[in-house]
Amino acid sequence: MRHAIETRFGTWRGLVRLLLAYAEVGLRIAPLRRPEAKDVKRLVFVCHGNICRSAYADVLARKFGASASSFGLSTSTGKPAHPPIAAIADARHLDLHGHLTTAVEDYQPQPGDYLLAMEVRHLRKIAANPALRAIPRGLLGSYGRVPVPHLHDPYKLNPAYAEVCITRIEGAVAGLIKTYPSAIVSGSNR
Repeated sequence: MRHAIETRFGTWRGLVRLLLAYAEVGLRIAPLRRPEAKDVKRLVFVCHGNICRSAYADVLARKFGASASSFGLSTSTGKPAHPPIAAIADARHLDLHGHLTTAVEDYQPQPGDYLLAMEVRHLRKIAANPALRAIPRGLLGSYGRVPVPHLHDPYKLNPAYAEVCITRIEGAVAGLIKTYPSAIVSGSNR
């Protein structure tokens, strides 16, 4: 049982947070602020450290031809991606080696930004930040074919879970690109 939890959800806490996220989204108490599809010009991925989940989503969205960016709510600017996640990216033909973290304080909002958090608690931090609260925000995982509103942080967890998390991010980014085609940079080769 423990191995199955660690592989599918990262930790028991990850499973509990996922269940709570389903409840918060279902009861409409998660601080979501969805944009009109036509208004989205840039996808901005947000997580804790900007070294795993948001970093991967950012680089993947750019590969799809989208205007994208990312930042971390609790990091400093200039750190590289987490090496195990960069290795997963390499195996999936995605290059994370040039990624450097961006701290929330260094994020420069642009008209048409859509903030995509990995967890409901990230949404709460965004909603509480005077510089961010007016920007549309959602949960990346809710754009997957099977919505998963909590993408638990794979940092230093079971490598099998890191693969599961990255696969969920890939599905969600693909769904996001279909939902917000206005984020595609004109002239990009998709």
